[in-house]
Amino acid sequence: MAEITAALVRDLREKTGVGMMDCKAALAATNGDMEAAVDWLRAKGLAKAAKKSTRVAAEGLVGVATRGTTGALVEVNSETDFVARNEKFQAMVAEISKLAVDAEGSSEKLKTMKFPGSGHDVAAYVAEMVATIGENMTVRRTASLSVKDGVVASYVHNQAAPGMGKIGVLVALEGAGNKDELSTFGRMLAMHIAATNPVSLDLASVPHDVLEREKAILEEKNAGKPANVMEKIIASGLKSYAKENCLLEQAYVHDGSKTVAQAISEAGNRSGAALALKGFVRMQLGEGIEKGADDFAAEVAKMSGQA
Repeated sequence: MAEITAALVRDLREKTGVGMMDCKAALAATNGDMEAAVDWLRAKGLAKAAKKSTRVAAEGLVGVATRGTTGALVEVNSETDFVARNEKFQAMVAEISKLAVDAEGSSEKLKTMKFPGSGHDVAAYVAEMVATIGENMTVRRTASLSVKDGVVASYVHNQAAPGMGKIGVLVALEGAGNKDELSTFGRMLAMHIAATNPVSLDLASVPHDVLEREKAILEEKNAGKPANVMEKIIASGLKSYAKENCLLEQAYVHDGSKTVAQAISEAGNRSGAALALKGFVRMQLGEGIEKGADDFAAEVAKMSGQA
């Protein structure tokens, strides 16, 4: 059996908001598997939903750039936030973001593109910056959206410099209406996405494994109910899930009396033509990267010349 450490219990509590003893019991029941423990708590009705950690797992910046009817996001990581605030690093991110508009969402293509005024491709230029600044850096990922007729709007949260910050969002709106109206609404919708972090556009586009996980939790939570009753419970549960996690079904943060789908329809009316949301991308700095607890101490040591 895996050792149930205090650190594991603390991490589970931070994810779920559940008491320490219940977290310890969940980890014991699942042999220390964090995700399984979260599901165990939810099935027992102790955790309504898994809270996502708000702690940044890696440093650097998310850059955004748009040109015409195309937009791109790129995440460029550094070891410390000190470097992320460096003007040279920010200038590099700005140029890479512009190049990303033509990279069609491919990190590999982006890394082979020529960095302006350097004679190097992006990968080589980043390596040169590593040697100059003395800290590891990497172009981690990029994404892009485009429309035939309409706008690709953007929003940057926790902006460190123009067009770059901790969270970047792109929204692709297809429509022949007034472009100023579409751009204004697109930015508002991008702000909504930054705040709510939807899983998908609608329930049909939720990843299969995520839906199956939700169904399994509902089934375990309501074990013993007749099949016809269970079917209704699952349908109702997934409807509630969609309202919380699927963009079109979410309550619009700028006006809670309407859904995002209704807000899009009204924006189309204001623009003078039908409007469709073709896609969105939300990129948060450090998503999916584990950061050691001693990283901050390492940052301080590096800045003071002790490392």
